[in-house]
Amino acid sequence: EYINIINKAVVSTQSTGAQANVLPTLLQCYLRAGSSEDLQIKAKKALKNILQKCVHLPALEPLLHDAPPNILKHVVAQFSKVLPHDAKARRLFVTSGGLKKVQEIKAEPGSALMEYINIINGCYPEEIVRYYSPGYSERLLERIDNHQPIMTN
Repeated sequence: EYINIINKAVVSTQSTGAQANVLPTLLQCYLRAGSSEDLQIKAKKALKNILQKCVHLPALEPLLHDAPPNILKHVVAQFSKVLPHDAKARRLFVTSGGLKKVQEIKAEPGSALMEYINIINGCYPEEIVRYYSPGYSERLLERIDNHQPIMTN
């Protein structure tokens, strides 16, 4: 059954495969401990092939949360290709939690993943990126604690 899904996914077009929820299924095949080595290899290859063509960002969004680092790199790469050119997609990426999730990714400085994250961050005003960065709300609360009110009489 999964081999058929993978075969269909590999030959599917960029949006058809994505809209058919093939990506999460392929990810499951790849990650499932009980999957055969052959199935895992085919699922990984199909995932990478589809990800490199997929510009349907809502289909990629679930993978931001579930994909391991070796697949996540390809997911973030696609966002970095589309977001600079699509204002509606940039807004949706923020409201859906995608930008927040990207800020939580631990990427090695100088890595391709870090470059993709920097491209995505460059699509937004600096204060938006800071707002969605881990620890930002705590830093704001500290500022409240340390702030001296201005008294006017």
